[in-house]
Amino acid sequence: MAEPALLPTAQMGRLAPVSLASPCPRIPRAHIARRPGRCAQRWTDLGCSSGPSSGPVSQLPQKNPLQACPAERSHCRVSSAESLSLDGFWMEVERIQQRDELREEDGCGGEGRPPEEGETESQWLQDTGLSDLLGGLGLDSHHRGLLSTLTQTQVAAVRRRLDIYARSARRRPKAPVRDVRDIFGGFKAGEMPSENGDSGMKWTPLSSGSPKSPPAAEPEGPQAQAGMEHAFHMDSAYSEQAALLLQRGRQPPGGTCAWSKGSLPKFWIPKGRLGLTRIGDLSSQDLKKIAALALIELTALCDVLGLDLKRSKAGKQKAAETRLFGVPLEALLEADRKALPSTQVPLVLQALLSCLEKRGLEMEGILRVPGSQARVKGLEQKLERDFYTGLFSWDEVHHNDASDLLKRFIRELPAPLLTAEYLPAFAVVPNIPDLRQRLQALHLLILILPEPNRNALKALLEFLRKVVAQEQSNKMTLWNVSTVMAPNLFLHRGQPPKLLKGREKQLAEGAAEVVQMMVHYQDLLWMVSSFLVAQVRNLNDSSSRRPQLCDAALKTWLRRTHADRDKAGDGPEATPTVAKIQVAWLIKDTLEVPLTPSTKVAHVLRQFTGRLSPGLQGQEGNEDKDSLLPRSRLRKSADIVLCEVGGNLSEHRLDPDAYLLDLYRANPCGEWVIKQSPT
Repeated sequence: MAEPALLPTAQMGRLAPVSLASPCPRIPRAHIARRPGRCAQRWTDLGCSSGPSSGPVSQLPQKNPLQACPAERSHCRVSSAESLSLDGFWMEVERIQQRDELREEDGCGGEGRPPEEGETESQWLQDTGLSDLLGGLGLDSHHRGLLSTLTQTQVAAVRRRLDIYARSARRRPKAPVRDVRDIFGGFKAGEMPSENGDSGMKWTPLSSGSPKSPPAAEPEGPQAQAGMEHAFHMDSAYSEQAALLLQRGRQPPGGTCAWSKGSLPKFWIPKGRLGLTRIGDLSSQDLKKIAALALIELTALCDVLGLDLKRSKAGKQKAAETRLFGVPLEALLEADRKALPSTQVPLVLQALLSCLEKRGLEMEGILRVPGSQARVKGLEQKLERDFYTGLFSWDEVHHNDASDLLKRFIRELPAPLLTAEYLPAFAVVPNIPDLRQRLQALHLLILILPEPNRNALKALLEFLRKVVAQEQSNKMTLWNVSTVMAPNLFLHRGQPPKLLKGREKQLAEGAAEVVQMMVHYQDLLWMVSSFLVAQVRNLNDSSSRRPQLCDAALKTWLRRTHADRDKAGDGPEATPTVAKIQVAWLIKDTLEVPLTPSTKVAHVLRQFTGRLSPGLQGQEGNEDKDSLLPRSRLRKSADIVLCEVGGNLSEHRLDPDAYLLDLYRANPCGEWVIKQSPT
């Protein structure tokens, strides 16, 4: 549940480059005669359909009448000046082609291929944990629990995929397929009955436990003032918000064009009493359930908006003959963890980002100005040979060469960083007219990504944000950075040339816009929606099994503590007046705090630090000899966290602004444990 962190400073010492005595002269910008038909050939099959397909997917609902044609609204997504400044994009594509890194031979690995009829739905049901619904058996407790947590629009999405699969399967000589009515009984899309008579499942709208919060889909008016912050609600399902707007016949808040006057608007996330949850706050067990639910929600959102959610099937990856470039992220992490077990981002990617961050952030044209092809090729060979031995010297690496190596590393991955399966879905995002809904779809896609891909993407986006922060020095605006990096993320080396002519500019602009949004809104995108956390709680509650704790020793200790509490006569229905906080760090003890409606997690952490070092406050010049916690540790409040362990979540790092009483009501069988933050 730790956030993906780069190497500590001490461990990065041997990888850190030193400044060049005499930097290489700036390479003048070359004039390249662009050939859009050739440069954009590789954009095919990225799923940039502006409307639903003609198949059963689009039967209900119809395409949003508020949507504008992509060609008509392309000028609304970015300012007119930015729309014309795609030079960085086409120059980057030209360089990739000149270096012959987009190979067309068969078996180059990792590329996606269009799935066969019914194959998409079958894979979708497998990824969402519902593949057993295709068999002839009845609903088990797991599927019953999962289906009971879904919202109305999510249920409609599941029914639609089952129906499409059933229709395609009946045309093939295979085993009988269950009718969708056998699974959902008389439940009809568009209705929300309180009970399902056939299955005994209760269907209710999902909320995150904040009933007094304002409606998530309330319009704020089409006129958005420049610099004004807008609410981004995560307490109700995005598909439900979109469906509510359609039912009311109202335009999404603000509209696209109202927010495209030269700069992206700011969004803030309203906090409920349970606080906010970041991706790194949850255990890997619960994140897997979040990913499955996010896929269902993304499909439901696209159904409501009338978009065809494209998906490719990953091709077979060719065995890598190298150690760094062209190696799957999982293989790199497996090798890196032999030296550093906690590694979450490949060491070579960390080293490249560190090199650029220390010596290239303020250099004009960083990422845009190319390096020397001969030097880059030689550096790649030296990295392959000497990186893991520690003999590679970063002294000889020019920042422009390092940027080329970074982009080459991303492009040479056997599968795209955004994954072959969901790269088309990322390309669909710009077809959503409303910016807030585009962010919602992009947010769900981030949650769906495999953990290695998501961690590597996070490290890359954090670096790109630092580049943009030095715009005054390096002359690289957010749009400049986005246009340069988009080809490296979207033009994977195996994309087949089937693009219809005349859409090159639209697709290039859309890809750059997706990168722009990921860089600008990365803090928002790495949150976990509270409605998804609530669904996981409900799923774990309904599955009559206690989630496994992450630490075996901690599990045994908490079981003993829980048994002692039960002997004392504390019934599960009774709300205690005192919260017992277990301490699993430095000392094995119990901290008692009053459990009132105003008690926050931050109050518990302050009481804990004060108890460990009672004489430290107000005495900067004196060292408390009786303190159990070093003063340097106390100055870093982020080093101490309160976690929710067991019950309906495996492990959950709590927001300091969360209220304990509400947390208890959301998870009465869980334990609260003070731990040292892994980061």
